Amino acid sequence: MRMIFHVLTLFPDMVRTALDSSVLGRAARKGLLQINAVNIRDFSGNIHNSVDDYTYGGGAGMLMQAQPVYDCCCSVQAGILERQKKPARVLYMSPQGRTFDQDMAKELALEEELILLCGHYEGIDARALTAVRAEEVSIGDFVLTGGELPAMVIIDAVSRMIPGVLGNQESADTDSFMNGLLEYPQYSRPAVWDGMEVPPVLLSGDHAKVDIWRFEQSLAITKERRPDLYEKFVRDNPGLMEERRKRIERERRIEERRRRKERQAENGKKEDNSNDHIADPSDDHTPH
Repeated sequence: MRMIFHVLTLFPDMVRTALDSSVLGRAARKGLLQINAVNIRDFSGNIHNSVDDYTYGGGAGMLMQAQPVYDCCCSVQAGILERQKKPARVLYMSPQGRTFDQDMAKELALEEELILLCGHYEGIDARALTAVRAEEVSIGDFVLTGGELPAMVIIDAVSRMIPGVLGNQESADTDSFMNGLLEYPQYSRPAVWDGMEVPPVLLSGDHAKVDIWRFEQSLAITKERRPDLYEKFVRDNPGLMEERRKRIERERRIEERRRRKERQAENGKKEDNSNDHIADPSDDHTPH
């Protein structure tokens, strides 16, 4: 299945150039996805291709007008309706919108086509957003000069969920946030670099121990850096956390037995050494 992203923008070349390389570029050439950058200025209806005007009520900056945005979106939706018999979701890049996260990326990856509407200047006339039924989406609590960068962030995150886009689907399945936790530390060759060693467990070849180490590292990092995610993971995975508690308890008991045996062995050696130093009367050469 090919997924199509329609980016409605004043700067289509910016979008095409950025998304035509690396993983997404290869995926597009393989037919797994398509980036359709549409210039809103083509729907301006005037010889100057102007799509902005002053805001009613005053204020700094210009606002994108309703008609060009509406006409552009309707033109794209018309083609989508012919292909899939239903309109595509329209996402408007806005700091006031729903915060984009991994759950939303997985949700959007189920769509066949998406329209990403990029504002500029002071944004877009609210009437156009209502008319095209736009869903406002934010990538964070900060303001950018336009919606192109957020749109490309969303396209990148969603595309990773499409089968075949990544060379190894396991890469997507083990990324940060995929299981609700931040990712564990990663290491490559050499085993020792600048005096720093790769954790021995990763060189052991014991995949079960490696999996446990990675899970514990992810858990610790998430608890330290994103306590909100950690608490949610604990709430959502009571069975897994209980298994972890039991495993840690088993490992603690095994370690205690090992240390006890070591102490017993050490004490046994000391007793043997003490017995070796007790004088044998037959060896007494003292003159009588």
